[in-house]
Amino acid sequence: MVPRLYFRFYVALLFILVLFALAVVMIWNRTGSPLERSNNTLAQVIQNVLAPADAPPEEQQAALARVAAGLNAHMTLYTRDWHPLAVVGEQIPARHWRRQGMTGPPPESFVRLPDGRKLLSSEPLGFTRPKAMLHNALLLLALGLGIAAFPLVRHLTKRLERLQHGVEKLGAGDLTARVPVEGKDEVARLAQSFNRAADQIEQLVGAHKTLLANASHELRTPLARIRLALELIPEGIDPKRRAGLEQDIAELNHLLDEILLASRLGAIQENTDTEELDLLALAAEECARYDDATLDGESAMMQGDPRLLRRLLRNLLENAHRHGVPPASVQISCANGMATLRVWDKGPGVPDPEFERVFEPFFRRRGTLDNTGAGLGLALVRQIARRHGGEARCALMKDGRSCFEVTLPLL
Repeated sequence: MVPRLYFRFYVALLFILVLFALAVVMIWNRTGSPLERSNNTLAQVIQNVLAPADAPPEEQQAALARVAAGLNAHMTLYTRDWHPLAVVGEQIPARHWRRQGMTGPPPESFVRLPDGRKLLSSEPLGFTRPKAMLHNALLLLALGLGIAAFPLVRHLTKRLERLQHGVEKLGAGDLTARVPVEGKDEVARLAQSFNRAADQIEQLVGAHKTLLANASHELRTPLARIRLALELIPEGIDPKRRAGLEQDIAELNHLLDEILLASRLGAIQENTDTEELDLLALAAEECARYDDATLDGESAMMQGDPRLLRRLLRNLLENAHRHGVPPASVQISCANGMATLRVWDKGPGVPDPEFERVFEPFFRRRGTLDNTGAGLGLALVRQIARRHGGEARCALMKDGRSCFEVTLPLL
């Protein structure tokens, strides 16, 4: 699963914060902090003032009292092994003694002397663990920035998601899809550009539909006049010529129907009335139109547009009737939530290299003598199948011949 855009932005920001913290720590460690050097200097100065580690307890106590003079502090000096050497004021217990329940003032400073002794003080001496303070400050800063950055990143990517939804709606055929323009940054300008492009696309598609409707009307009018004139011609005309003219007129009418339907089924998805239907029943009605068509299969209940599915079946049967060898066979099967419709005839079928090309509009196979038809039948079959969430393809059968295979989702 691809991570969402806002999550990738957020991870990138956190990664930059981590790199920044690591860079600061490396610089601190390489250059040597004055704070840490001052602590080392302070530890050496205190050791110089105190009595040596092997001095008698009286000298240890007197030296610690001199160090604590005027500081109003409680101080406790421990050996390397945490045995008390001298105490000024209340004894400050070591950590392991605190776990055992020993009470006393909390230490504000802990100074490790060069000879291993430890000095605990209730008042600050120098700087308390500067490296730890730096690390904690960086950690808190990164955590605070990370928490504060999340709503900012999410707000930005939500605008991009709304723009994405608008693009998807436009691509699905909703030409009225627009996105709100929020802010004055690059995302807002992108939303404005999208809305302008959507306006232009809506105008172009509207003009295209108007042109097709007007062209259809203007072409059908002279065709009707030609048909009427043909009927008024005296009977003395050659019957073969009359039949040829009537066939040409019928094919022109059919071509107009195919072009208009292909235009409506193209990139723009119009709302169609769907209903629950049985594909087997539709196939039986269409096969009854042909004397040489056979049907076999099982009931396939689905949600679809019966008018378009009838056209799909009719185009497949018409293609087999015109370009194949009768009889045409239709088979319907159901499996895994999909209905599979197969149509073939006794001919060799479509050669393998042309499996995809036959679905191109106005494609004509080389070497074929039959040029009847509008050249849009199979293209419409694929468009109708995809409109219903399915697919149309050429497939090989077990005997090596090809068939047309349409898959459609079941209820």
